[in-house]
Amino acid sequence: MGIDLWDMMYRITLEDPEYAKLLVLLEIHERFDDTEEDLELEEIYRHMKTGILEVLLVNAKGIKHKNLVGTPSYYVVIECGTQSQRSKVSSGKHKKPWWNEKFIFDFTSFDCKNSTHLKCRIMAAKHFRHGGFVGEAKVYIGGIITEGTDQGYIEIRPAAYNVVLEDDSYKGQIKIGFKFIANKEKYVMEKRDFIAEEKEPSHSICDSIRNMWGISWWKILFFYGKKSSKDKQKRT
Repeated sequence: MGIDLWDMMYRITLEDPEYAKLLVLLEIHERFDDTEEDLELEEIYRHMKTGILEVLLVNAKGIKHKNLVGTPSYYVVIECGTQSQRSKVSSGKHKKPWWNEKFIFDFTSFDCKNSTHLKCRIMAAKHFRHGGFVGEAKVYIGGIITEGTDQGYIEIRPAAYNVVLEDDSYKGQIKIGFKFIANKEKYVMEKRDFIAEEKEPSHSICDSIRNMWGISWWKILFFYGKKSSKDKQKRT
């Protein structure tokens, strides 16, 4: 075939042979039409461990105020391995900006072995010519991923992590929670079930109004009838 498979696998990675083999088979699949290789590729892909890291960004307090004028607002850039996501701009006062936002990071078996830290860079939103880097928190997630992979699931309640400034000093804290689910397919199915439950048909507003309307008039007629009969008795 003209390809040294073992040499290619060695060059890709020594730490994750399954991942390396998958990449090699992908390369073969692109160059040759081989049904046997296609079947092997599908089998390996099916059994590759994938997971979900859910990051809950809650709030921050005591962080450095970069704006001289106006109420400051912040956003956070979350980096995990080669993946990066950005939060919305915070709400609340400077002393405790709030986000309450969730972020989802997809993990392959390769990511699980090589992603050891999560970095949260706090940035000041632009106010006139001010803004920029405020500080960052670097959180070790290697243990979370390892335990989550072994147990299938792990959740770490939100905790405060120190914010490091440009001069390596500390000022303020950022509150973050974690959840790792080893079975990505199960996570997706649970999400779909949850969405389906939310979308189940419910009584419309018109139905509710009609029900209320019917009950209200029934009560009015009932009490009106009782009052009328009492008035007639008094007159007689």
